[in-house]
Amino acid sequence: MTIVDEVAPDVFRASGTDVNLVILRDGDALTLIDGGYPGDVGAVEGAIHSLGRRPEDVQGMLLTHAHIDHMGAIVAFHERYGTPVFTDPAEVAHARRDYLEQATGKDFIPMLHKHGVLPWLLRIARVGATRSLSIGDAQPFASSGSLDLPGAPVPVATHGHTSGHSAYHLPQHGVVVTGDALVTAHALSKVRGPQLLPQVFDHGKQDTVSALDHLAVLDAETIVPGHGPVVSMPIAAAVEQARQRSR
Repeated sequence: MTIVDEVAPDVFRASGTDVNLVILRDGDALTLIDGGYPGDVGAVEGAIHSLGRRPEDVQGMLLTHAHIDHMGAIVAFHERYGTPVFTDPAEVAHARRDYLEQATGKDFIPMLHKHGVLPWLLRIARVGATRSLSIGDAQPFASSGSLDLPGAPVPVATHGHTSGHSAYHLPQHGVVVTGDALVTAHALSKVRGPQLLPQVFDHGKQDTVSALDHLAVLDAETIVPGHGPVVSMPIAAAVEQARQRSR
């Protein structure tokens, strides 16, 4: 059974396998932000059906970044229904797989003895973590302002975790969808609360830390991360906790 939480009016957080996705609703129309692993497509469909809508009602899809654990339903819906996919202009080539900024299995071999690594690897392998996905016609979104999509999300450049990572701000609700720029838990982390992902997942830690500056200035008190529970606190305070934990 898919669990869907309404974190603000018409803003819904649903869970894939150790990863979150977000659905924005405007009347009968939806926007999907991220889509879990390939094996999470059924969970995403279930989340949409629980709102009384169909996957065909998704008017556009947004990627925070083009990692396999965020692309599953995005790729599936794009292929099945032709739903357009948008991401930061700097992330388009990554979504197309002109290059790859993603940890691979060999990166985790030296870590197999560490906290949570082996159970997590087995869990994500079952939902397609080793598959190769790409979106050949991913589109860049506009460089500034709210997007012309249900929910009117505002992209926030948070380049670092990948070269074109983007968060999405919903200023009308005081919500920020942080993707992997800031998370609140992860299977490989022993701590809970606002934090950066373990460094094995990062394209460039210094850039990831610097990207927090772009989150800290937002007017938001509900944080929907790519991994971990939703938290209610000023984003500036969450950023400060993440900074402290990254040192």
